Parts: sequence; structure tokens; C-alpha cells
Amino acid sequence: MARRPLPRILSSGSATLTRGRAYARTAADSATDVLHPLITVTRGLRLLAVAGRRKWAATPKDRRGPKLFLVAAVVLVVALIPYGPIMTLITVMSAAAWKGRVRTPARTGPDEAVTARLKSLYDALVPYFSVADDPGPLFAHGGDWEKVFSGYECDGDGRLTRLQVTYPAYFTDGEAAARAGIERVLHAKSGRGREYHFVWDEEANQLVMTVLEPLPASIAAQRFVTAPGETVLGFTDAGSVRRTVPVRDGDATRDASPVVWRTGARSTEPHLLVAGPPGSGATTLLRSIALQALRDGDVLVVDGGGAGEYGCLTGQDGVLAVESGLAGALATLEWAAHETERRLISANRARQDGHALPGDVTRPLWILLDRPSALGHLAAADGRPDPQELLAVPLRHGRAAGVTVVLAEHTDGLDALTETVRTHTRARVALGPAPREQIEALLGAPPHTTPLPEVPAGRGYARLGTGPVVRLQVPATPDPYDASTGEEQRRAVLDLLPGGRGPLAADPETEPTAASLLKPPAAGATAGAPGEDTLNTPRPAVAEG
Repeated sequence: MARRPLPRILSSGSATLTRGRAYARTAADSATDVLHPLITVTRGLRLLAVAGRRKWAATPKDRRGPKLFLVAAVVLVVALIPYGPIMTLITVMSAAAWKGRVRTPARTGPDEAVTARLKSLYDALVPYFSVADDPGPLFAHGGDWEKVFSGYECDGDGRLTRLQVTYPAYFTDGEAAARAGIERVLHAKSGRGREYHFVWDEEANQLVMTVLEPLPASIAAQRFVTAPGETVLGFTDAGSVRRTVPVRDGDATRDASPVVWRTGARSTEPHLLVAGPPGSGATTLLRSIALQALRDGDVLVVDGGGAGEYGCLTGQDGVLAVESGLAGALATLEWAAHETERRLISANRARQDGHALPGDVTRPLWILLDRPSALGHLAAADGRPDPQELLAVPLRHGRAAGVTVVLAEHTDGLDALTETVRTHTRARVALGPAPREQIEALLGAPPHTTPLPEVPAGRGYARLGTGPVVRLQVPATPDPYDASTGEEQRRAVLDLLPGGRGPLAADPETEPTAASLLKPPAAGATAGAPGEDTLNTPRPAVAEG
């Protein structure tokens, strides 16, 4: 059927109607521009009237009479003063113009860059949080990301600093591998080079990702406020522990959150194992522990690396020996095993007789062994027993005898540790950059943060027994004999020694200088200088065993 033509009035008048609408719209816009001040004032007067009516409605009835009388008195005074009505009119018009102005609405919600980042993150999580037979999926290609990202925060550069994700209930959040996959995706899409903390709420199906600030590395060695039997391994995030201690950070004093390791007869983790690659700060941690242990205990140091990192402890009160050679190390550890047995016998006799424990039993004894695998290799080549075998008695019975063992080993030498060492060192510290799997194998649990490929010395993770894995920053405790050590840090370490002035404290009139401190002790100056296979003369109370 042929289409009938439109009526002439409709076909020919369409152009005229279009031009008429354009003229009318132009005239309306011009009138709006001309009358814009009047429109603004009228809108403001209406808003002021509405506000006044609400104020009058909110006024109690018993107060409306006095308020009306006050308003009438003000109007009368304004009417009587010169130029009063004109000034009042100008004031009302100005207030109406200000009240009726067109305000630019405040921008809410994310900008385009943040929106694009959240959309990309949503699309990356779709393969992990969706299944084919889900009738109402939270995550789907082309879905709405606002339904699952219930909360987010960004920094000035538009990078995410906090993100709360709602995931489906069927996701296997109880499996470590599944959670690790989600954390890797969030880490990669939110920006590398930062450390992220993940909290899984399995009951509410919520995942909260937070960007962690770097731990401060400026806290130097100092006397920490701790009880007897407590040792500060380092410092962590404020929300990871329930305790704070005052510390000096540069020229200021502030509260920091310490990782406190408790030793003694009631400790559940009496021995410590520290692991990390070379330069990660394991020796620094052992030096910090030694300085804290010297406040109320005796210290034995065996330096398997033989680098002289513990030369500042040689000859100090409470330092029974500092050995780096194989013969001296074996003699020292053998004496420590016999001393542990003697303490056990003395404590048993005192309890049977109903007496208090003698002082040489209650005084803590610390055995610090750095790099035992190096000594084990030398012992095997020389046909001697492995020094780790001599640690069996202190490790098994050290808690009852007041003996604490601390070992530090490189990550590539952990396989050389004996089963006794692995079993009885339940307190663990992993320092330096390491893969997530390696940290989990050492600590027994995965960290809740993303390890960084590059970290400063002394940065890592700690886990005491079956407790949670926390971040750790070891206090700066450098070797005062090292030429690269700053004068302030060198003085901080020397002030913690029993004499308070380092190896030169024997002459009270001699003030040690940086040049003199960098010189190692003279041969024969002390009985147990590093490199000699001799044992320093122990304290009389200890030597009786």
C-alpha cells in the first residue's frame, strides 16, 4: 500500500515551528539574564520567610508574646531613627541576595581517575569471586562496583589507602591459597612499592585492605622501660600490641609500640631464632639483646662469622666470653652446658631443703650464637663435634635453669640447623626482604601484609610462639668500632655498656674519641679478646660449677 503524504500544514510548517521555539528560548534566556538579580532576591526572601516561619513555629507559645513585643519595639526604633527604614531595606535585600544565590553543589563521590581504578579492580576480582551458576552474582563482567566496595579512601594522588570489599559467601576464605590470590590481585592493582595489611572477616564476608605507613627506623639503642625478664626486640604498628613505651626518637620523646619478648621460668618461648640474608640486621638484633641482657644478667657471645661485630662487649662486666674461633666456641658452649646442669642441681637441692634459690642460679645467663652453620662446617672439617650439639642441654633445660639461647643464622644456612634447635626456638624473627612462602616456612604462619622487595636493615616480621605475626623494626644498634657509624649512634651504644663509656672506661680521666674507639683492643689487653680461643674469667659465683 502506498504511503499517503502528510498534510501541507504539517510538512511546510515544521521549519516555522522550529524557528519559533528557538526565538522563544532565546527570549526566555535573555529575560532570565536581565531579571537574574530580581529572581535571586525573590528566592532569598522566600527562604528567609520559610526560615522565619520555622523559627516562629518552634518557639513555645508562652514565649511568643514577649518575642513579638521585642520585634515590634525594634521596628519602632528603626522607623524613628534617621535613614532607618532605608538601611533596613538595604540590609534585608542584601541578606536575601546572599541567601538566594545559586550555590555550586559540592562534588561527592570519586573522581574519574579513582572511578577508573575501582572499576579496573572490580573487573580483576571477577574471576575469583564469581561462579557460572550464581543467580545473583556480586561480581560479574560489566557489574556495579559500588555494591561490593562499601568503603574506600584515597590519598592526594588518587591511590587507594583503604578498601572494604564484600565478597560472596561461597568464596573459600578459609583456604590460605585462595586468600593469597586475592591479596596478590589487590596488591598489584592498588599500586606496588607499598605495604598492605589485610583483615579477613569470615563471618561477615568482608575484606579490609589498608596501606601501612613505614615503621620508623630512627629509634636508636637506649634503655627501654621494661620489667625484669622482658626484652624489646623492636617496634611495630600501634594496633598490633597493647602496650607502649617512651622512646627517644632523635631530639624528641614519644610513645612507641614495642615487640616484647619475655624470658625466664614462666616463659612459653624461652629461646629465640633470628634469620635473614646478609645485611638484614640479625647481628644488630643480637647486639641489642646483649646490651639489654647485661642490665641484670651474664652474657656469652659466640661469633661464628668471625667479623668482630661484638668487639665492644669484650672485657665488659657481665660478659663472660666473646669467642670467634672454633676451639674457644666449643669450650664456651661446653662450659655453658655444664653450667646449666649445675644450676639445675643447685635449684633442686635448694627446693628440697626449703631454701630460696641461690643468686648464681637466679641470675640470667644468655648464650648468643651468631651463624652456627659456619662453625659447624669448620668442626666437620676438623673432625670435631658440631657446636649445635652442645646446645642441647641449654635448649631443653634452659628455662628452668635461667639460661636463654639466642641464635642468628643466614636464610641460606637454615638447613644446617639441627632438629633440637628448630624444636626449642619457638620465638622467631625473620629480617630482610624474603618471599612470602619463605617467611611462612620460618614463622609457621603467613604474614598479614605484603612483603616488600627492598627494606631497610632491621626490618622484618616477628612471631612469639603461637602468637600473631607482626611487623618489626629493630632499634639501631651498630658496631661502635665501625668507621661508618655516626657519632650519635656510637655514643648511644657505648652508654649502654656496664661501664657506660665502652672499653676505655678503665681510665676515668680519658675521654674516648671517635678515632680511639675505632681501634680494636690491644692484644692481651683482656683475657677474652675476639679471635682468641680462651674463655674470659667468669664471675666467682658462676665459676663454682
